[in-house]
Amino acid sequence: MPKNSKVTQREHSSEHVTESVADLLAHEEPVDYKRSILNVTGETWDKQKDGEEELDAENRPAWNSKLQYILAQIGYSVGLGNVWRFPYLCQKNGGGAYLVPYLVLLIIIGLPLFFLELAVGQRIRRGSIGVWNYICPRLGGIGYASCLVCFFVGLYYNVIIGWSIFYFFKSFQYPLPWSECPIVKNGSVAVVESECERSSATTYFWYRETLDISNSISESGGLNWKMTLCLLVAWSLVGLAMIKGIQSSGKVMYFSSLFPYVVLVCFLVRGLLLRGAVDGIMHMFTPKLDKMLDPQVWREAATQVFFALGLGFGGVIAFSSYNKQDNNCHFDATLVSFINFFTSVLATLVVFAVLGFKANIMNEKCVVENAEKILGYLNTNVLSHDLIPPHVNFSHLTAKDYNEMYRVIMTVKEGHFKELGLDACVLEDELNKSVQGTGLAFIAFTEAMTHFPASPFWSVMFFLMLINLGLGSMIGTMSGITTPIIDTFKVRKEVFTVGSCIFAFVVGLIFVQRSGNYFVTMFDDYSATLPLTVVVILENIAVAWIYGTKKFMQELTEMLGFQPYQFYYYTWKYVSPICMAVLMTASIIQLGVSPPGYSAWIREEAAEKFLFYPSWAMAILISLIILASLPLPLVFILRQFHLISDGSNALSVTYKKGRMMKDISNLEDNDETRFILSKVPSETPSPMPTHRSYLGPGSNSPMEMSSAPNGRYGSGYLLASTPESEL
Repeated sequence: MPKNSKVTQREHSSEHVTESVADLLAHEEPVDYKRSILNVTGETWDKQKDGEEELDAENRPAWNSKLQYILAQIGYSVGLGNVWRFPYLCQKNGGGAYLVPYLVLLIIIGLPLFFLELAVGQRIRRGSIGVWNYICPRLGGIGYASCLVCFFVGLYYNVIIGWSIFYFFKSFQYPLPWSECPIVKNGSVAVVESECERSSATTYFWYRETLDISNSISESGGLNWKMTLCLLVAWSLVGLAMIKGIQSSGKVMYFSSLFPYVVLVCFLVRGLLLRGAVDGIMHMFTPKLDKMLDPQVWREAATQVFFALGLGFGGVIAFSSYNKQDNNCHFDATLVSFINFFTSVLATLVVFAVLGFKANIMNEKCVVENAEKILGYLNTNVLSHDLIPPHVNFSHLTAKDYNEMYRVIMTVKEGHFKELGLDACVLEDELNKSVQGTGLAFIAFTEAMTHFPASPFWSVMFFLMLINLGLGSMIGTMSGITTPIIDTFKVRKEVFTVGSCIFAFVVGLIFVQRSGNYFVTMFDDYSATLPLTVVVILENIAVAWIYGTKKFMQELTEMLGFQPYQFYYYTWKYVSPICMAVLMTASIIQLGVSPPGYSAWIREEAAEKFLFYPSWAMAILISLIILASLPLPLVFILRQFHLISDGSNALSVTYKKGRMMKDISNLEDNDETRFILSKVPSETPSPMPTHRSYLGPGSNSPMEMSSAPNGRYGSGYLLASTPESEL
């Protein structure tokens, strides 16, 4: 022991010793404990590894600016679901009345959990694997489950980007290729393609020209080479955006996050000038208040909130881990959450304006077709001319005149009315036809755009917007995979990114078969919903109940410089876990009540037909859910029975110059002797790193701590401070 140490001085002094072992050790000169004979773990010191670990936190990439980070979070959370899922739910669940449960659930579930993920990522500065290993090693499977779900979602999500790329390149022609049915030659006679004639031009182009879809999931039909090339382009774009980490993806976000807003505003202005747009918007904002009492509406609103913010995927944690530790993540959470909400409302306005225009076009077409039927009945004396009101002019027939004529004929010919085959042609019926997902983007919206002046321009803008929305979400999804893997296993960023994109493309070939659309539906419906709900519940429990809500609030106070509202305390501890448990239960019940199935396109009937999954497809479906959830119990069991080390029982105390790698302020009085005698203390240090140590009961040490740079999570290694000069 050095001659000038406190212990040596006290040996030659008659002064009564009152300082604890922890106090004495805190005043010692910085000594590298691993290199000394007091190394109680028996670890051999690796100079190269030790240096790498010390520089790890200092060399961590950082966002170039706060704006770049905010745009990345917005680009990740605002995705295709805001454009084609939210408007459908709004239309289906009561119009304007749906906004009330959605906003309520956004505030009590979405915002608190989004804030929680931002906070833990920023504080610990690791990806999802490292974060949950640090907070609760036995729940370390959360990070691995998030990576698996991200992989499953990324596989099919990029296929949708591939479809958008195909439509984007097809838009550079006039007229648009889906505006008319193709003509085929039957010998010397030219006829309209029968499948197209029995459906519509846009439906035919989607199912036959784009997907060349088979009649069921059991009929593979081989690869669709056009979609295979588009998928290759999509993965190449993602790989290029991710190759340099946030230094490249952050710059991409400037365009991919902002461009969709430019397009949505342009579409809204153009849509409001279309005939019938007001009818669509009025239909959207007319509330059906009785829907608010339907539990199904609240369940679907909760699910949409959950997925709209990207909770549980790990992308939110990955992005926030590149922030400075004094960044105001509470402001970020609030800003991004409400931008997401207003984007959904903006997209819904655009969709309903365009669908209102389309509904008017289709209603007018219905009036013309049925007026021709009535004229035919009048000419063949099936109907009497006395049934036609005198002011009706068939050459300029309005929807109002037709409805009046329709009601008269229905009243007079009540017994034989069905035989006439006349349609009511009510605008409200057209507006009530709910369309979502690919049906909205690639059928309904494309059909509406064929009636726009300069339709190719609007089509190019629309599909370029979809590509950018998808790309922003894919960058976040891939970050949910690459960041934790690179942090944990120290693989080279470029090599891992390129390798993962190539591997994902090869596996993704299952989605570009002729039956590939059915696999997209399967993955979209079942690969993420249940596993992610479980993941987020465990995230909430790990922070609020295992680590402790009071401690976490103290950490946030020290990190942010102000105390978060008590609202978060109660939502994290009680409200959010209960709501998420109810959502998970409802999802399981829904899965049991509604047998898994899909909508198949039957070529011979030129119509969709609901089919149940065959047994082999059910096996794949169940395997997806089990595989995504498997890391949760597996890691828990392995660490509970010490089959793998989580580092919690290794007391390796390492001193560095100006830093102390373990908080000895947490040692109890009866642990001090054990500490010197190389016994394991009864209490391991808090796994959550702090900027200033949490001053809990019986602790008065002012030592500062932060996250470990060595990537061995759950070992109790803590840093005094994280260098911020590089950020």
